Formats: sequence, C-alpha cells, structure tokens
Amino acid sequence: MASAGLNKAREKMAAAGVDPVAIDTFAHYYRLLEHGETGMIPESTIDPVDVESLGSVEVSDEDAAAAIRSTAVIKLNGGLGTSMGMDRAKSLLCVRRGLSFLDVIARQVLHLRTQYDATLPMIFMNSFRTSADTMAALARYDGLPVEGLPLEFLQNKEPKLLAKDLTPVSYPKDPDLEWCPPGHGDLYTALRGTGLLDQLIAAGYERVFVSNSDNLGAVPDPKIAGWFATTGAPFAIEAVRRTPSDRKGGHFARRKNDGRLVLRETAQTPKADQEALADLDRHRYCSTNNIWFDLAAMKHALDVRDGILGLPLIRNVKNVDPGDKSTPEVIQVETAMGAAIEVFDGARLIEVGRDRFVPVKTTNDLLVLRSDVYDLGQDFVLDQVANDVPFVDLDGDFYKLVGEFDKRFPEGAPSMRKASSLKVEGDWTFGKGVQVVGDVELTARSAQRVAADTVLADGTDH
Repeated sequence: MASAGLNKAREKMAAAGVDPVAIDTFAHYYRLLEHGETGMIPESTIDPVDVESLGSVEVSDEDAAAAIRSTAVIKLNGGLGTSMGMDRAKSLLCVRRGLSFLDVIARQVLHLRTQYDATLPMIFMNSFRTSADTMAALARYDGLPVEGLPLEFLQNKEPKLLAKDLTPVSYPKDPDLEWCPPGHGDLYTALRGTGLLDQLIAAGYERVFVSNSDNLGAVPDPKIAGWFATTGAPFAIEAVRRTPSDRKGGHFARRKNDGRLVLRETAQTPKADQEALADLDRHRYCSTNNIWFDLAAMKHALDVRDGILGLPLIRNVKNVDPGDKSTPEVIQVETAMGAAIEVFDGARLIEVGRDRFVPVKTTNDLLVLRSDVYDLGQDFVLDQVANDVPFVDLDGDFYKLVGEFDKRFPEGAPSMRKASSLKVEGDWTFGKGVQVVGDVELTARSAQRVAADTVLADGTDH
C-alpha cells in the first residue's frame, strides 16, 4: 500500500498534467527513498577502468557517412542559467560573434546535413521554462525541423519532498519552487512517454546522439557515429581524462560484483571515500555527458521494465528556495542520464579529446569560450587554437552574474591564446585589445580599469 506522502505526490503530479509514465517512475524512486536507499556507491565495490581512445580507432569514410545518416540528435536544453543570474534559457547566451549557443548548434547540424547528405534531425529536450524562448529563437532556422518529427519535447517535473516526512512541499510564496526536474535521467522516461522513441524508430533512425546545449564541443561526429555503429554496442559514453578541475566531479568505474560499467557521481560517494573520488591516478576518466544509444535496444530495455529503466537514485538535499537557507530542507529525487550505462550488457566507453567537452557552467567558462582560445570555423565547430585552455578565476562578487560580467568586458574578452591562468580579485573593467600572457593575477580594493591594448604578462605586478 502506498504511503500518504506518495499518494499526495501522485495526486499533485496528476493535477499538474505530468505524464503517467513519469509519475510511475517517480513512485519507483519514492519507494527506494522510503526504504532508506541512498544511492551511495562505496569505493570498496568498484574498480578503476581503462578506456580505448578514439585516436586509435579506425573508421572507414563509408561507415562514418552511413552512421551519421541514420542518427538523430537530442540536445538537453532545460537549464535557465540561474547560477549566472539568468531567467531564461541558458542556451540563449551570446557566445561568439553575436551568436548564441542555439545559433551555433543549429548551424553545426545544418552544415553536417549538407556535407553528408544526411537528414540528421535535431530535437531539443526543453523544460516548461525554456520551451517558449528556445522555439522563438529557432524560428529563424526554417530548414531545421524535419518533417514528421517535433523540434522539441518537454522534460518532466516532480515535487520536491520535505526532508522531515517526504511529503510534497508547499511554498505559496513561489509555487514554481515546489517543483524540480528529475535530473537528466528523465530523458528516457520523456522519450517513451511522449512517443518520440517510437516515432524515431518508425522513421528509420537507428541511434541517437545526446549532449548538453551548453557544450559546443559536442558536435554529432561521423567518426564516433561510425565507431558506435560498427561495435554493435547498445550504449556508449564519450569520456575524457580528468584534470585537477574535475577532482570534485563524477567518474567511471567497473562494479566488482557483476563487471558492469558505472558512473559514480559526487552525490553518490560516501564521505569516507571522498579522497578516492579525487584521486586522478586511480579514477582517470569522467563523463562528457555526450551519449550514444541504439534506439531498438533502448526501447527493449524500457519495455521489459514497464517504462522504468531503474537508474541509480541520486538523493539531492537542498532548500526549497536554493537561494534562501532559511527555507525548509527538501529532497530532490534525481537520476543521471549517463548512469544508464550500467543497464546495458556490452555498453562501451570511448576516450575523446577535451575539445569535445567545453561546458559553460560559470562566467569563468564563458570568458574562455568568448576569447581567442577557440576559433569558430566555417563548419561552426569549435577549434582549440591555444596549446592549453587557461584556468580562469573571476571574483564572484563582481563577475558571477552575466549582467555584471558583461559590464566589465564591454569590448569583448581579452586575448587569452597565450594565457596559462587569469585570477581577478576585485572590480576590474577591461578595455579593448587587452592580452593575457602566462599566469596573471589582478588585485584591487577599489574599481580599476585595464587600459586598451595592455599586455598583462607573467610576473608583472597589478
């Protein structure tokens, strides 16, 4: 018999028009939560993994072209960029030459269609909050929609649960904050619930490439499509070597008891194992969230599980208003898209270059992306022209929010092609044509300006 808390959550979701498949999936995780499931993956239960490299893989031009012609592309586009002070789709942020993430993504796909004579449908998984903005921005690309397929489908939503009793939280001050997305693992639930999974199969597509809209490095690459198709694998994830900036993030491992690949997120790592999580020599690979899966294999896996893939639970504890620590503590029930790797026998990993993983999570990342560290080619693919991507650390008091960040770079980003790192403390505004060379640190107690054409170089005092 369902608990009172679960019944209330079910009623709330049904009243909000949430898809029945998503409600059943939520109920599955609610029961796990009730029974004390934490989703933790102790270090003692896993081994490190070795990963084959794309650079050592041979794929014929014919296999690459054939694979990309039977591939569909999904972009995860539900984020608002609230951590950077945005209240609309993060993918609308201007990144290069007046182009937004959405502009670059659309042009990447349109170019590939021409180059490979491929249909290559692109479909956005939007949230209720990003749908209208995104569809309005894409309206200028009238050649983007593919006949018979939608340009978007919506991710689901679920109630936040009070930590003290697992009942749906009530927050009349801002009812929107009573809801949260179920994490990227909702992709599979939403694909099935909307009927899109069946539509793609009926239209003759064999596989899907999924990536985040804030990662412009995630182009649907024909060589990787060809590799994936010829392996016969049901599911694969592009992995990259972890760097010091990835110490606190998740990683791949192999489960000892059944040999399956797993993706362990930070929230699934016990406190006692945090040191092992941060060990870059032991756990060398992290996920790009660039995922390939076989459509027929995904349909079969969902069908035999009655629509519930059974991804590991992520128990995310937050405040109902994340910006106000005095508001009630809630649990958000989440799953990770990449965790589906453990569902499939024969799932694979492939190591790719860091140029396929250029996520923008902060304005630090945005400054590098807007700089001359990257070129944007005629194919709208990001080419890293600097030897290394510089480390950037901007003072959060002045640069965290996009509006404030933009004010301090009114003439655009400085040249960072020769930079190793840029650390800014205090309030600095940058003039036109500034260059950063080597390791540069700026410190100020009052508002300062870097004059136009200044070369900020290693070892100079600022």
